[in-house]
Amino acid sequence: MKRSVVGHKILKGIYHYFLVFFLSAFLVTCTTMLFVSVLSETLEIELTGDHLQTAAKLTFLNVIVLSTLFTVFDTIRRKLTTEKITRHITSAAKEIVKGDFDVRIAPIRSFSVDDNYNEIIDCFNTMATELSSVETLRTDFIANVSHEMKTPLAVMRNYGTLLQAPDVSDETRLEYAKTITDASGRLADMMTNILKLNRLENQQIYPQTKPYDLGEQLCESLLRFETVWETKGIKLDTHIGETVLVSADAELLSLVWNNLFSNAFKFTENGGKVTLSLTSDETWAIVKVTDTGCGMSPEVGAHIFEKFYQGDTSHATQGNGLGLALVKRVVDIMQGEIGVESVVGVGSTFTVKIRRAENGLEEAR
Repeated sequence: MKRSVVGHKILKGIYHYFLVFFLSAFLVTCTTMLFVSVLSETLEIELTGDHLQTAAKLTFLNVIVLSTLFTVFDTIRRKLTTEKITRHITSAAKEIVKGDFDVRIAPIRSFSVDDNYNEIIDCFNTMATELSSVETLRTDFIANVSHEMKTPLAVMRNYGTLLQAPDVSDETRLEYAKTITDASGRLADMMTNILKLNRLENQQIYPQTKPYDLGEQLCESLLRFETVWETKGIKLDTHIGETVLVSADAELLSLVWNNLFSNAFKFTENGGKVTLSLTSDETWAIVKVTDTGCGMSPEVGAHIFEKFYQGDTSHATQGNGLGLALVKRVVDIMQGEIGVESVVGVGSTFTVKIRRAENGLEEAR
């Protein structure tokens, strides 16, 4: 392998030399012929065969010397500029292949180097940064998925073992079976949310926007949780403006409201209060969902939209930390805004802004 590489380099050197040789021969010959022709005509000198033969030999010798000098100079120039840079880039690329995404190439600060190389280096460094970010997200995602799957699987395994005991009463057996069913449902929901989030992040879901009445959608989504708020005795307070039209994908936005309402009722204790308001200005439809739950600290609020992040571990068995990540991604796709204000022990308010429809109710109809 090394012999073939060395032979290839020798052949390239010979090829490069003869390329320079023939170019130099052509230029020197043409220049010499022109010089001799003008000189003989000007001085009225008659050139003999001996003169031409001597001039030809000197010209040929000059061509050989000049070709050698040019070849050596060009080889040194390429090794100090082009080949040195390409070696750096190749070496860095090999480190990327090995999995080292922290490698970076310093810009070349030299007048003898083409600026295009710095553009390549900038692109390479940007690529390495993006790959590093993707690798970190992938590693964290796999670790979080593995961790989140362990809990419901452990519950299913433990209660499945308990069900096998011969002295378990029918009432206890039904309780164990319900626990297994709930754990499997949580696992299925997590897989569904992972698939949805993956499709959203990879833009495999393309929003089908059209104007519609946001108030009607909010009411329909809220009614799905009627059993929950009645069971927990939660007071519901709604302030929904009339005919607030938005231009959005209704199916995607339903994910936002379902997740926000689910969290509000989940974190609100029995006898608490959940408030829903819908207002609007010239640009935005503004939805606020407020609960009187446990609230969260500013540190938790800063990470609440990250995948698998759960600020309140006491409710971890009721979710998987993907709901708000879905909410954030959908709102971003709709080119809207979302924020949260929260006080520990008082509650939280999530505010979502969605662009209003431009042409009013007539377009929606």
